[in-house]
Amino acid sequence: MNKLLIRSLFVYLLSLVAARPNEYDAVAETRSFSTEVKGDGSYQYQYDTTNGIAAQESGIGGHYASGSAAYYAPDGQLITLSYTADDNGFHPSGNHLPTPPPVPNAILKALEYIRTHSNEEERQGAIENKQQTKLAIRYRQ
Repeated sequence: MNKLLIRSLFVYLLSLVAARPNEYDAVAETRSFSTEVKGDGSYQYQYDTTNGIAAQESGIGGHYASGSAAYYAPDGQLITLSYTADDNGFHPSGNHLPTPPPVPNAILKALEYIRTHSNEEERQGAIENKQQTKLAIRYRQ
């Protein structure tokens, strides 16, 4: 539960830090805020401000969370971040996040070769092991 709470707090703080303060931000007010925590560990919260910052999250403490945050960048672009957090980690998505480069064709071909030929190599290795075992047994006799 602590990990999810820390991640949620991180996203919240990131949304506040990323929206660099200016005169408009200095006078921003909270338009709405709601939070609910239930006895079964599930929770939800949401807020939005007059300067365009908004966030919401729901989940089950220590197990799962999903939510989103939005703010305006200094250049006026709306930045939106959606995320989930579960046993497999924190999974953010947003158009502003960097993406890995495409996998080169040579690597794709090599992976395809491995996928289609790995069983042949395993079978060949098994045959060689079987032959070596037979030779070892004959040698001992």
